[in-house]
Amino acid sequence: MTFSILLKGTLIGFSIAAPVGPIGVLCIRRTIAQGRITGFVSGLGAATADLIYGCIAAFGLTFISQFLVEKKSILSLVGGVFLLYLGTKTFFAKNAGDELENNEKGLLSAYLSTFFLTLTNPITILSFVAIFAGMGIVSESGNYLSALMLVLGVFIGSMLWWMILSGGASFFQKKINAEGLVWINKISGLIITAFGVAALFSLL
Repeated sequence: MTFSILLKGTLIGFSIAAPVGPIGVLCIRRTIAQGRITGFVSGLGAATADLIYGCIAAFGLTFISQFLVEKKSILSLVGGVFLLYLGTKTFFAKNAGDELENNEKGLLSAYLSTFFLTLTNPITILSFVAIFAGMGIVSESGNYLSALMLVLGVFIGSMLWWMILSGGASFFQKKINAEGLVWINKISGLIITAFGVAALFSLL
């Protein structure tokens, strides 16, 4: 039973992380420009945020989820502005080193940026609340072990997706020259900026 719940959590985490949005674009771009580790760490930031939102949903912390939903407009505004910043910065980056340095500081920056972006998306927690409620696994029923296994599975599933994505993108790293990286920066920057504009437009 415990393993079954862990497996379900893994599938949920994988399916929620898999749709390619702005974080997926960042992960791919950073993998090609900076290497597989930087791309994976970027995804790890998103997986950590998924873990936090999964805990809130699974352990029945409704007061936190309600607060986040009530502040949806503010979170969307902050996230949208941050996406515009990242998109513009990526668009004007001339080479791989313009955005991130391949060191501890650069890895921390990669991790925190995607962690912050995922936290500013309240749709994520709504997805977890809906899925977990449908499965009947929340701590309000006193089933703490099931809730723990579920959120652990969510983290594993999300992390697995980012490992696959960064691993796949790394195959193109050595095949792209400096000029190609410039174009990747511009295309990625435009896509990320478009997501930012969409987030801000949703407020209207």
